Amino acid sequence: MASRGFNLCTLAGNVAADPQVRHIERKTGGSTQVANLTIYVDRIPSRKESDSFTVDITVWEDSPAWRKLTHIKKGSLIIASGAIDASPYLSKADSQPRAGLQLKANDIFLDSSPRAEDPDAPASQAQAPRELATAEF
Repeated sequence: MASRGFNLCTLAGNVAADPQVRHIERKTGGSTQVANLTIYVDRIPSRKESDSFTVDITVWEDSPAWRKLTHIKKGSLIIASGAIDASPYLSKADSQPRAGLQLKANDIFLDSSPRAEDPDAPASQAQAPRELATAEF
């Protein structure tokens, strides 16, 4: 299997702000829409509580990810998959070089798992402990 030129990245993170949708004119004529959003991705492994980096995500109107934009808002945990590219820049705060990662999303998956267990929520059957059957020989 040839993998030359294969660029696929999957990242999970929390959305920094609601997606911003804008209309643009195509070079070939006509117009389309594009959405931009940023996610915070946790560094793994990390011993710090808030050690993360940002990735800018672009979602084009024709992609499967476009249908899921209505469900994405600030703080949502998403998994985005697509082609990644670096666009290095200097930080305004401390003039340090940064990677400036950008992902052109092909698809976005919504992660609905809760961050913490609710002690008042009833346990589901799948989580309930089961008794093990013992067999006698």
